[in-house]
Amino acid sequence: MKKLLVTGCSSGLGKALCKLYLDEGWIVYGISRNEIDFNNKNFLHIKYDLSHTKDIKHDLEGIFLKIKDLDLVFLGAGVLGEIKEMTSLDTEKDIKPVLELNLFANKELLDILAKINTKLVIAISSGAAVNGSKGWGAYSLSKVSLNMLIKLYAKEMTTSKLLAVAPGVIRTPMIEKIIKEVDDEKFPSAKTLKQGEIQTPLNAAVRLQKLAERQEEFESGKFIDVRDL
Repeated sequence: MKKLLVTGCSSGLGKALCKLYLDEGWIVYGISRNEIDFNNKNFLHIKYDLSHTKDIKHDLEGIFLKIKDLDLVFLGAGVLGEIKEMTSLDTEKDIKPVLELNLFANKELLDILAKINTKLVIAISSGAAVNGSKGWGAYSLSKVSLNMLIKLYAKEMTTSKLLAVAPGVIRTPMIEKIIKEVDDEKFPSAKTLKQGEIQTPLNAAVRLQKLAERQEEFESGKFIDVRDL
């Protein structure tokens, strides 16, 4: 049976990915700080807060060394942070916590994945990594850094394929909050969200599944926006 790892598995895209692959008979390992149960014997949940980056190797490496191999990994755990102008963002309070989860946690996980037989890693990136939209400062910094992280690890994890993938806008409580609460005159990206395509988590998961099936078409380390395919 094929094996999948999903981080951020308890809601949104991560939850949809777990369900999609469980329905296809995969063994799915999920990491999240919140409990989740798919009532499926092939789902193994690891309750863990990945923002505790200094402890990740100590706490999780042994688990994955026992698993030994993974066919597919979705690194999806992440946080948006505050929608603010850069001059209003506090480095310690607003920026570092976003980088901690969106970037440094993935660095620690990739160090572990490099020690086992990992075939394909898809890190969930964002168009924010290239758009530089006003208000998305901390998130954009974390995602452009994530893209480079994947490019760098692709040079070292040569027996694996690594991709940074922007899945498009997905309907989640976070997106709903932005649409309802963020001033779209001050932050035009909020207006763009309202007017653009917003996918369900399941639709986004299916698109990612199809991309994973096409992995041979893409060079390892590449950034891909599914909306360009």
